[in-house]
Amino acid sequence: MNIFIRKNFLLILTLAILSGLLAVAERGMETSDFLITLLRGLSVGSLTFLVASGFSLIFGLLDVLNLAHGTLFMIGAYIGWTVFVRPDTFVDVLTPLALIVSGFMLRDVWPALAARIPLRLRTNRFLAWAGLAVSLLILFSVLTRYPISIWSVDNYAESPVSVALAASQGQTVVPAHAVFDQIHPAIAVIGLLLGSMLLAFSLSRFGNDTQPVQRLTWRNTIAAIISILIGLGALVLNEPLTAMLFGLNANWLFLIAVIVAVASGAALGGLMEITLIRPLYIRPIYQLMLTLGLSAIGIEIVRSVWGRPEFTMPKPALFNGSGDGCPAASLSDWLAHNCSTIFLLDGRVRVYNEIFIPIVGIVVLISVWILLQRSRLGMVIRAGVQDREMVEALGINVRRVFTQVFALGVGLAALGGVLAAPSVGLSNVMGESVMLNALIALAIGGLTSYPGAALGSLLVGMLQQFIIKYGQIGIPIPFTEVLFKPTPPLVPASTVLLMVIILLILPNGLLGKKE
Repeated sequence: MNIFIRKNFLLILTLAILSGLLAVAERGMETSDFLITLLRGLSVGSLTFLVASGFSLIFGLLDVLNLAHGTLFMIGAYIGWTVFVRPDTFVDVLTPLALIVSGFMLRDVWPALAARIPLRLRTNRFLAWAGLAVSLLILFSVLTRYPISIWSVDNYAESPVSVALAASQGQTVVPAHAVFDQIHPAIAVIGLLLGSMLLAFSLSRFGNDTQPVQRLTWRNTIAAIISILIGLGALVLNEPLTAMLFGLNANWLFLIAVIVAVASGAALGGLMEITLIRPLYIRPIYQLMLTLGLSAIGIEIVRSVWGRPEFTMPKPALFNGSGDGCPAASLSDWLAHNCSTIFLLDGRVRVYNEIFIPIVGIVVLISVWILLQRSRLGMVIRAGVQDREMVEALGINVRRVFTQVFALGVGLAALGGVLAAPSVGLSNVMGESVMLNALIALAIGGLTSYPGAALGSLLVGMLQQFIIKYGQIGIPIPFTEVLFKPTPPLVPASTVLLMVIILLILPNGLLGKKE
């Protein structure tokens, strides 16, 4: 025990000081205000953790600084909003999306096919560029004619702002169904499949893949077959599926929105790693430039599809009750009325923001920790980081494992985005602000430490909310009658100051390991 204390003296001292400051903050305000501020700090910390943990996993295991992580958080929020508020658009998009993804699901088939077509390097590159151009032309021709029921960014009455406002007031209007009037459905399906497969095959020719070609079995194609069946099923059952989703209970529809957002984020992450990040593992500067560029592109895509104005996403019915019986005085009252708020120690707490989101953050923290420490995948991940060649010699596809880690990290960011949408609303800059908080949290807790990401995020969330609260009630200056009220600019500045102080004491962060 003495050895542990001597070895971690600075860490213990720092945590003791932070705990003391928290105790002082508690004595400076009423119990109800302290509880509410504490829960709000947990909520902000949980959302920050979902982004920081994914970033930490990707950097710690793959050595990739994904500067597009905040943008992917934002995209997860907008995708979740679309599924929850405009399920007709989601169903219309599902068919072309699933058919395009199917080509990339055949990632084991393309190397085997290329191995049977021996070509010189120059010829191979030429055909790859030609196939890429043809595939993009085919997909562009089909997608510009494919019918999708969607809002209008230029028309305010049909913009996402108006749609979100109507949804928040409980007004559900099923839009007119989009029809095939510019392209035949069969031609659209064939064009999407052909363009997807040609695109995936062409992109596979650009990488310097040294993995041995696997023998083709039904396992290589089962994922692609499932994706094609999903796309065709959504096409055939478009109208009844849309009607079912519009008539679905809001709680179940929100759950579907969360699942779709996380799955979309994981798919985007996997696609990024396979097509863009993988060739640049030995070029870290190029990785930074690439992910920074992807971040800017993602923001512009969101602006072009959903517009620039901010809007909100309604909370699920389980956390949106009002009227008689609300605010709830107990857990049983909340279960009976699904109140949006509940009284705790005479303080009025928002159930979704201050209770549900922290619970999800804790569940994710425990689940991912178990995955990394107690599962075979976690063992392979840790072994692959230490000695990739040895793991590959054992017949394990480390490259695929790294793709799964990248997808997991982006999926966590997308989960944070869809959970944040009903809490803080949707905007084009929501990813930038949470990414800044996540980077500060990682610097505080330890850049490559998963527990450090949790601790740093918690400290960032707590500090920000206490500064906001003291901006309202003021901090009494000792031996004077002056009340110091922190201004809004001090909220982000306080976290930066905490980061600087901790890094001066512990250069690797609170839980970071010495290199």
